[in-house]
Amino acid sequence: MQRIKCECGHVNPEGTVLCEACGKPIEQNQHIDGNENKKLLNMRYEGSARRSKTYNKSIVDKIWNFFSSVKVGVWLIILTLIASAVGTIFPQEMYIPPGVNPAEHYKDSYGLFGQIYYQLGFHNLFSSWWYMILVASIGVSLVICSIDRVVPLYRALKKQRAKRHDVFIQRQRLFGETKNATSEDIQKLVEQLKKKNYKVTEDNGHYLAEKGRFSRWGPYVNHIGLIIILLAAMLRSLPFMYVEDYVWVREGETKVIPQTEQQYYIKNEDFIFEVYDENDERFAEAIKRNGEMVPSNFQTNAVIYKVDGDTIPGQDPELTEVKSGEIIVNKPLKIEDIDISLYQASYQLNEFQSMSFKLHVKDDAEENAIGEFTFDMQNPQSEYDLGNGYKAVVDEYYPEFYMENGIPASKSKYPRDPAFIFFVYGPDIEKYEVNFLAIGANLNPSEDNKYKLSLTGLDMRDVTGLTVKRDHTLPYFAVGAIIFMIGVVQGMYWYHRRIWIHPTKDGVWIAAHTNKNWFGIKKDLEKMLEENNIEMPKDQQQLE
Repeated sequence: MQRIKCECGHVNPEGTVLCEACGKPIEQNQHIDGNENKKLLNMRYEGSARRSKTYNKSIVDKIWNFFSSVKVGVWLIILTLIASAVGTIFPQEMYIPPGVNPAEHYKDSYGLFGQIYYQLGFHNLFSSWWYMILVASIGVSLVICSIDRVVPLYRALKKQRAKRHDVFIQRQRLFGETKNATSEDIQKLVEQLKKKNYKVTEDNGHYLAEKGRFSRWGPYVNHIGLIIILLAAMLRSLPFMYVEDYVWVREGETKVIPQTEQQYYIKNEDFIFEVYDENDERFAEAIKRNGEMVPSNFQTNAVIYKVDGDTIPGQDPELTEVKSGEIIVNKPLKIEDIDISLYQASYQLNEFQSMSFKLHVKDDAEENAIGEFTFDMQNPQSEYDLGNGYKAVVDEYYPEFYMENGIPASKSKYPRDPAFIFFVYGPDIEKYEVNFLAIGANLNPSEDNKYKLSLTGLDMRDVTGLTVKRDHTLPYFAVGAIIFMIGVVQGMYWYHRRIWIHPTKDGVWIAAHTNKNWFGIKKDLEKMLEENNIEMPKDQQQLE
C-alpha cells in the first residue's frame, strides 16, 4: 500500500484526505492557481482513509466496496421489507389446516392469485433460501459498512492533537481571528471551557477543547444492535432455537402435537366461545359495524398427553396425561419438558361432524325408514348398506356447496355447507335412483323416483386452531433492541464538539467544529466570549 508523507513528518495511509497528525489537506492543496482556497474542509470521518475508497482491484475489493455502500444497504432493506409484505398477503403454509394439499388449498381458497402465490413459493417465503440470503446480505452490509468507517474514524480521533496546521484551522466552518488578544484572554477562555465540561489539552500554547466524542460511536452501536437482531432472525431457522407450527383440533379429538416427534398429544376437551352482549351500549356500535357478534373470549380446554413406552407402527399409542389447562388468547399452555407453548390463534364454529339420512318410500306420509346410515365428514365411506338389498352410493360430495353456472361445485374442502349426490340401488329399482341433497333443500333431478333420502339429524362441533411455538431467540432480539436504542440515544442527544485555540504572532485564531447542532456550539461560544476580548468566530458556510 502506498504511503503519503506529510510535511509535518507523519506518514498517512493511501486515500487520506487530511493528515492524521496536523490536519493539512493532502488531496487538495491550500492554494489553487496562486489564490488561497477558502473551501471548507470535508471533516467526514476526519478525512481519514477508507478501504472502500482506496482499493478497487481484486474481487475481494469489489465485494467489499459493493457492501460498504449505504445505498446498497438501503436497497437490501427495502427489498426485504417488500418480500416480507408479500409473505403476508396469504397465510403461510404452516397456518393452513393440516392434512390438506397446499397446492389445492391456495387455489380453492384464493383463486388464481392463490395458485400463482403457491407456484412462486411464497407460501413458505420466510424459510426460503433467497429470503435468508436477503437477511444475511443486510447483516454483511452492516458489518462491512461499520468496519469500513469505524476503523479509520477511531484511528483519526485517537490521534487528535491540540496543535493543527494553519490551513486546518482557517478552513473550519466556525473560524475567527482576534488581533491583540492577550494570554490572559486565552486563559480566561480556557477556564470557561473547563467549566462547560470540555476536556482541554494543551500543546506548546495551542489548546483543544473537546466533549461528547462518545456520541460519534452512536451509529455503530446501532449497527451492533441490528446485527444481533439479524442473527436472532437467522437463528430461527434452527429447530432447537425456534419452532412454529399449527394444529387444528376438533372438540373431542385427540391429535399429535407437531414438532414433538410424535411423543405428545393434545385433546380438545371443550371449545368455549363467548361474545359481547349486543344490548351493551359499549359494544353496540362495533357489533352494528361488523354485522356480527364480537367475540369477548375464545379458549380451548385441553389435556396434554405423553406417549408411554415404545409403540409398534400401526398400533395406537398408550398415553399418559401430563397436564391440563385452558388455552386463552395471550395465555398459552406450556409444556415444560420440551419447552413448547400452545397459543390460541383461531377457530371455526359449527363445523359439520356427521349427517344422518334415512331411505323411505317417496309418497309414504309416515316416512317409515327402509334403512338408515350416517355420513361421517372425517371418515366418509363411498358406499352404505341399508339392508334388504338396498344401498346408497356416494357419487359426489361437496363440502362447501354452491352453484356455478348451473353446475354444482365446492368452494373448499371444509364441511361448512355440505351437499351430496347419492345413487340409490335396490331389488325393485331397475338401475338406480339419483338423490341430490343439500342443507334445507332436495334437488333431485327426477320426479319419477320411488324412494327418497331425507336428512334425519346432524352433529356439529367447533374446531380450535393452535399455534405450537418454541422461541429461544427472544432474549437476543431484546438485547439487540436495547443496544440499538442505546445507539439512537447516544447519537441523537449528544454531540461531538471541538474548539481549537491557535495563538498567532499578533493575536489568536479560534476555530470550532461539531458533528451536529451548530446552533448549540455557537451559543456555547457566545456565552463564553461575552466578557472576553476575543471575537466571536464567524460561520464561514454563510459567507461562501
